[in-house]
Amino acid sequence: MPTCEHCEAHVSERFVRVFSDARGRVHACPNCSANAGIAEVAKERAPDV
Repeated sequence: MPTCEHCEAHVSERFVRVFSDARGRVHACPNCSANAGIAEVAKERAPDV
């Protein structure tokens, strides 16, 4: 099962399809960031590719 790279919480495959980076990693999830800002937080936490 996929997990958030930041807090290691489990996330769904659907969540991964929507919010993961180009490598399929999730850098923010509802457990560790505000729902409204998941995409922005993920961009901030993701290393430059």
